[in-house]
Order: sequence, then structure tokens, then C-alpha cells
Amino acid sequence: MFFAFIFVMAEAPLVLFNDEVKSTAVSDSMIVEAGKAVKDSVMAVAAVDSTGLDTLTADTVVTPLHDGPDTTTMDSLQLAIYHHNRAIDDSLALDSANRARKNGIDSPVTYSAEDSVVYEAGTGIAYLFGDSHVLYQDMDLKSDRIYMNMDSSLVHATGAKDSTGAVFGTPVFSMGSDKYESDTMAFNFKTKKGLISDVYTQQEDGYLTSELSKRNSDGELFLQHGRYTTCDKPHPDFYIAMSRAKVRPGKDATFGPAYLVVADVPLPLAIPYGFFPFTKSYSSGLIMPTYGDETERGFYLRDGGYYFAINDMVDLKLIGEIYTKGSWGLSAASNYRKRYRYSGSFFASYQNTINGEKNMPDYSKQTSFKIQWSHRQDTKANPFRTLSASVNFATSSYERNNLTSMYNPQSYTQSTRTSSVSMTNTFSSIGMTLSTTMNLNQNMIDSTIALTLPDVNISISRFYPFKRKKMAGKQRWYEKISLSYTGHLSNSITTKEDKLLHSKLTRDWRNGMQHNIPISGNFTLFNYLNINPSINFTDRMYTNKIMRSWDETRQREVTDTIDGFYNIYDWRMSVSASTKLYGMFVPWKKLFGDKVIAIRHVFTPQVSFNYSPDFSTKRYGYYDTYQKTDSEGNVSIVEYSPYSNGLYGVPGRGKTGSISMDISNNIEMKIRSDKDSTGVKKISIIDELGASMSYNMATDIRPWSDLSTRLRLKLTKSYTFNMNAVFATYAYELDDKGRPRVSNRTTRYSQGKFGRFQGMSQNISYTLDNKKVANFFKWLRGERVDKNDAGSDYDTDDEDDYFDRETNEDKTLQKARNGARKENAGKAETDEDGYMDFSMPWSLSFGYGISMREDTGGKFDYDRMRYPYSFMQTLNFSGNVRISDGWNISFSSGYDFENKKISMTTASLNRDLHCFNMSCSVVLAPYTSYNFSFRCNAATLTDALKYDKRSSYSNSVRWY
Repeated sequence: MFFAFIFVMAEAPLVLFNDEVKSTAVSDSMIVEAGKAVKDSVMAVAAVDSTGLDTLTADTVVTPLHDGPDTTTMDSLQLAIYHHNRAIDDSLALDSANRARKNGIDSPVTYSAEDSVVYEAGTGIAYLFGDSHVLYQDMDLKSDRIYMNMDSSLVHATGAKDSTGAVFGTPVFSMGSDKYESDTMAFNFKTKKGLISDVYTQQEDGYLTSELSKRNSDGELFLQHGRYTTCDKPHPDFYIAMSRAKVRPGKDATFGPAYLVVADVPLPLAIPYGFFPFTKSYSSGLIMPTYGDETERGFYLRDGGYYFAINDMVDLKLIGEIYTKGSWGLSAASNYRKRYRYSGSFFASYQNTINGEKNMPDYSKQTSFKIQWSHRQDTKANPFRTLSASVNFATSSYERNNLTSMYNPQSYTQSTRTSSVSMTNTFSSIGMTLSTTMNLNQNMIDSTIALTLPDVNISISRFYPFKRKKMAGKQRWYEKISLSYTGHLSNSITTKEDKLLHSKLTRDWRNGMQHNIPISGNFTLFNYLNINPSINFTDRMYTNKIMRSWDETRQREVTDTIDGFYNIYDWRMSVSASTKLYGMFVPWKKLFGDKVIAIRHVFTPQVSFNYSPDFSTKRYGYYDTYQKTDSEGNVSIVEYSPYSNGLYGVPGRGKTGSISMDISNNIEMKIRSDKDSTGVKKISIIDELGASMSYNMATDIRPWSDLSTRLRLKLTKSYTFNMNAVFATYAYELDDKGRPRVSNRTTRYSQGKFGRFQGMSQNISYTLDNKKVANFFKWLRGERVDKNDAGSDYDTDDEDDYFDRETNEDKTLQKARNGARKENAGKAETDEDGYMDFSMPWSLSFGYGISMREDTGGKFDYDRMRYPYSFMQTLNFSGNVRISDGWNISFSSGYDFENKKISMTTASLNRDLHCFNMSCSVVLAPYTSYNFSFRCNAATLTDALKYDKRSSYSNSVRWY
């Protein structure tokens, strides 16, 4: 009992015995606050302050105000208890867990575990079991088991094994944007250093693994026996085996001796050292060239150079090419972009091509260049001023000398190029628009250039000069009169490439200005008849005129250009009347059923009168004559216009007073429909059926015009049938020499015949795919077709490039490459019996065009009094077949009916190999070539791991 009493008294404060004791001691124990238990898991959270003391224990030692109580006044029992408590206080003061650490961590450490937490107060080690989590500042560690030393700030993490021996819950360490997966990890929170075994981390497009890794305080990793790959599979298809490497996360990786391993097979492709850039922001660097050989120019190194990352808005790429026989070339490409202002790209290339050997007959030396510029202004930059550019200029010999054009049929066979630069200013206060444009058209076949510089347009939108500012009452008739203005200033030339820079502005260039002022009104007569009168005034200004005369000695026409200022004007007036007539027909229900509600017919007639005086009379001075005497002495008067060579032409000869008639018909049917939300549906039977013809009252020679007809049918939602045809009014007759000619007065209608068919043209195009065919058979079986399945498996181009930039990639090949990577392409579908549903997506597009014209150059049929007809037909087709996931085949071809030959025929095969892409494209007609490419998909390795093989440039050898 005595010892029990002493034990109890030792556990309680002895204020009972001594009121002067000032020091307080709390026993050294671990205090765990138990929360609500979820299932069988226990969650414990501990916080470590900046001094490293366990705040949950709250053990504190307070220094007494004096040395202690007077022990001389105590009896033996009190003195024994006092010495016992004093010994306990001294041990607490010397406890390492309660001593202030000099180099403690800077912020709280939060740790948790799903299963259990065990804390050893004596050693300061916390054991976390089951989905453990430790968080310190921006460092986050997750693992199944974590051992944490609170004194030394060391953390050791590892996974666990299940009953089968499989490891689970391996450590995942994150620090900022860096993430590491490993088998075992040891880390120091304070120094931020660590030792990691079997690390796995992702750096941009690549993945790094190593047997043993060390991390320093700067975040750099030092790898031993590492691997680098861009394959995201757990067991990669390929990797670069590195003996040692240093990785700077987000920057680069530098490695020592390394070799390539594909499908676990080491290849004899080794390098002594290398590096991979990981930076997210683009940076400057070398561009590795490609090598090969070409028949005419020899071995080459091309597409190698340097990339300059100037800043976030502008970059520059300089590449070159060199051949062993002396040919060389330089290219510069730049992209620029300023957010909310503008964006664009620029490309310039120069080639010096040498073919053959010196002092040999086939030796030639040729220079060529190409310039491309694309500029687009953001709509938010300036609503009143826009600048756009689409420049695509190249010398006619550039594509023939460019090696890559041989494998891009669209670029190689391009016959015309267009370029334009325009700037538009809008003055909204006065409704005026001022635009300036530079246009350039090139004919690559004969090197003809048509350049317009500048081309200025000034326009003032329609306004009503007699309209009252404050409306009161009904609108008066003269307030409906409107006025507008359009001005056009242009300077152009058509010449050859080599003569452009040597041309003269006043002699070779054509320039002028035109003003156009239309005055019109819109009135309603009798509430149904629309009357539209108009007067149009046109004025032309030229800086020269060409006078013509006849040289009897040389028997040829002589021209003389006279500079000066010349003003030419004309005017014309017109009045048109139009209305709409509606007719409704309710079909007989016993014949058509209850589904047809009504059929509507809209008839739109229009009559117009046009008048213009004869501007070829002498008082205008727009036409002149000269006397021509041929070698036989025959004299004739030749009439001409000195301004016929002007940009805007010259007013026409003869008086015009014509009446034009036009009719248009539209027939629609309204039916009941359960699929439509309104319960009814409109069906277009004939979208438009129209005809037009005119009669000129001011002339006695062929006053009737030809009859023009048009037909438009909406066959489906995606296809509209259009056809235009012309029927000649006047018949053929024979002149005094028995030659056919068009009669001036005799019409075919007067002969009891319809107008002579002049010709027509029609283009038909359609795309067929596997879903459309399947839906068609569903419709035949009476099954309901889902509208979501009516589309094609192949996506169409939703937007056109603002500028069709020339590239070295085959567009057909690019479409095939995209087609092999469709979303959900690898997901298998099953039928109703559970078997895998067979699916082979395909598409087939074809276009057929036919034009029928009267061949006036053919043999005349005197019996039928007409010329034969000539037909021109074109046929083009293309297709795409995805035979399996990753396999894609595409082709395009056509037939030239005139030459009876196959037109441009291309085919491409693409295979997506997950980490690699294999593609092959061939041109079968009119020339033969092939292009094979095998390269890594990742941008980091696409220039390093690749193999390209192309057919020779200038040999037309049949290799198949």
C-alpha cells in the first residue's frame, strides 16, 4: 500500500504539500484525436511546426522563478516524492523530441493513411500504412507505405505486395509540374534531395525510366541505365538505351553513350552522346538535313539549317540545300503573330540549278525563286481598317527545279498562280469605303504575268438625297429615289516574266479611271406591281489613245499612241416591272391520300425596258475611220475606236431600245409529317424553271435575242441539280457563195421550228460511303434510319485555308494520315449475337462534267441547216478505305475523254504504328514517282528517327 500511495502521489501535482512549486510537467505521451471511423480505416493527421516539435504532444517545460522549495522543511516522504518528480522533469527537458532543432523545416507537414498510423515517440518515426499521403509545401508523395523521420526530415516510400506477389501502391512523387513514379523512393524534405529506384517520369512528349536515379536540390535528375522513349505503353515499342544521363526537367536531357532498341531488339545504331530538349517554350536550334541522290544533280544534303526563336511573336527558319554537281538553294520561312492584332507567315526560296556537265551539250544553268506571304488582320484590331495579303509568286522554272514538287502533284501540275494584297478603309460617318489592291496572275505554262498595281476602289453606299430628316406623315414618292457612287482607278500590264522589269509605265502599262453613278427608285403600283426605274451614268478617263492608219506600201495597219487626258462617258436608262402570282391546288384525296395538303405554284413575270443612245456618232468622237486599200486596189472603210485598248473599254455602237422578258416558276408541295415538330413538311418539286428573252426596237438586224432557259431541282438536302441551256432564235442561211451564215431577219420560229439548241453544261458530283449504303438498305427493308448515322465516317474540311500554302507534303497523304486516327477507331462493335461487327469504313467521291456546244468549226449539215455538236467530258474520282485500325488507303484519278487517257492518278498507303508512321505515295500518271517515309510520330524524334526514300527526280523510268 505504501508503494501504491507513492505511485499515485507521483502522478499528481504536489500543491497539497508545497504551494511554492512553479514548474509544470506533462508526461511524455502521444495524443491522438480519434475522429469518426469509416469502415475499418484510421486517419491520423499530425502537424510539425517550424521548430520541429510535435504540437500534438504539447510537452513544454517552463523554467521556475527560483531554484525550488526548501527541502530542509520536508519530511522523508515529501523529500522522496520531490526527488522523483524532479528526475522526471529533467528527462523531459533533455528529450530530443522537445529540444529546438537548429535546422528545422519551414512549414507544416501533413500526412495521412487509410489503414493505420504508428508513431514512435522515442525515435521520432511515423509509419503510414495503406494509401499513404504526405504533403509538404508543393511536394506531394503518395504510396502504400511511407516511413517518415520527423527529426531528420527524411521520407522513405515503397509499395506493397498482394497475395500473388504483385506490387501495388508504388510511390508517386509530385513537385510543382514534375511527377515521378518509382519502385522505391527516399527523399529529404529540407534539402529536397532524393534517391529513386526504377523511376518513371514524363517530360513533354517523352518518357524517362532508369534503374537508379539521384535528385539534387535544383530538381536535376542523374540517371543510371536509363531509357528514353516517346511511346506511352507500359512496355514501349522502342526506346533509346542510355548508360547515364542528366535530366533538367522542363529543359533538356543530356546523355552519354546510347543505342536504339526496337521491340526489345538492340540495333547497331549507337551515338556517343546527345541531348533532347524539353522546354515548353520554343527555342533556337539546329535543323538536321536529309541526304539522298538525284540523277541530274548528284548527291545532296537538303532541308538543313537553323531555327531562330526570336521572341514569342516572331520566329525564323533558315534552311539550305547543296548538290555535288554544283546546284544549291536557300530558303527562309517566318511566322508572326500578335494577339488581337494580326498574324501571318512569310516564305522565300532561291535556287541555282545546274544540270549536266560543263562543256557538254546538255549543260544548263538556271536561277529561280519563290515568294509566299500570308497576312491576316484580327477583326478586333481595327473595325475601320483591314489589311490582308495572299501572295504566291514563283518563276515558271521553280517547280520544275524543286525536288519536292515531283512528289506533290497538286504543286507540280499547277498551271496558274494568283496573288493579292489589299487594304480597306471605311469611313462610316459618310458611308464611304476606300480599298487598294495589288493583283498578280501567273500562267506557269508560258510564263505570262498579268499585274495590276494599284487597283483603287472608292464606293459610297446608297443614300436618299430627298429624304426628310424628320418624317411626318406618309413617305412621298421622291423620297424613294436613291443614289450611290463607285470609282475605280487601275494600272495594269500583261507581259512575260523576263520583260516585266524592263517595261515602260506610259507605253506598256494600261491605266485609267472609271466613275459609275446609278440613280434608282422603287415604287409600288396598284399594291401588286413593283416599278423600278433607274439611270446609270458611267465616265471613263484615259491617259492615251491609239490612232490607226493603213500603210499601202507595206500593206499593214500602223498604230500611233498619243498621250494626253481623254474623257469618255455614256449613260443608259431602264424601267422594270415585276409581280408574283400564286396558285394553290388541293389534290383529290382519293387519288393522293390524306398526306398531301396542297401544292403551290408561284409565277414571277418581269418586263424591263432598256434604252441607250448611239455613242458611235461623230459628235461623241469615240469612233474613227481610216481608208484601207489592199494590194488588188480594193478600197474599204475601216471603223475603229482609239480607246478600244483602254481598261474599261468604250461605249458600244448602235442605239439600244430593248424590251426584256423573264418568267420564273416555283412549285412546292406541303405534306403531313410525323418527324417534323410542326406536323407539316415542305417538298420542292421544281425549285425554279425560268426563261428570258429580249427584243431590241432600235435595230432591224437580228432584233430578237437568243432564248435562255434554266432549271433547278433540289433532289436531296445535299445535292441540287442545275442546268442552263440556250436556244438560238435566227436560222442559218446561205450567202451568194453558198457558205452558211446566221440570217439577219429569218427566225426559226417563223419556219415553224423551235429555237436551235446552242448547248448546255452540267456537273454532277457525289460522295458515297459505307454508312450511306447501309442506311439505303435499311430504308429498303423498312427500318428507321437514324439521322446521326447518315453522315460519313470521314470528316470534311470545315474551313479553307486563308492562304493555300505550298507544302512538301502530299495532301492526299495527309488526309490518309488523319483518316487512320479517327476517334474511337479502335473500339470494336458487336452485333445482336455478341460477335464482333465487321466494319471497314470507306468513301468514294466522283465528279462528272459534260458540256455540249455547237461546233461552228465542223462540217456544216446542209440538209438540216445546222452545225454538228461537240462534247467535252471530264471524269474525276477519289476514294479512301480504312481496312483496319491504323491502315488507310486513298487514291484519286480521272479520265481525259478528249485525249482518251488517264489523267493525274495518285495513290497512298498509310500505316499508324502507334509510335511510328509509315506512308507511301505513288504517282502513276501522267508521270511515275514514289515517295516512302517511315518516321517517329513525336516531334522530338521525328527528325532523328526517320527513313525517307524517293524515286529519282528527272528519270521517268517505269519502276513498277
